[in-house]
Amino acid sequence: MSSDVSALSFEDALQELERIVKGLEAGQMKLEDAILSYERGSALRQHCEKKLREAEERVQTIIQKNDGSTDVTTLEHSNS
Repeated sequence: MSSDVSALSFEDALQELERIVKGLEAGQMKLEDAILSYERGSALRQHCEKKLREAEERVQTIIQKNDGSTDVTTLEHSNS
């Protein structure tokens, strides 16, 4: 499990979050492991929400461009 959440893509963070949720729902973890997983899951959720907000802002910027043009290069290479 990668410790730096901010380095994860949206898809990787969401996939890890889904694994954590399944593990917590199974109820088979020791208490300390469950707490650590919950903390990690919370960080992943916040990261995913941030990535979604950023994507929404980018889409809104495209929609609001006055001249109707889009910069495809910027869209393809700004996934960091």
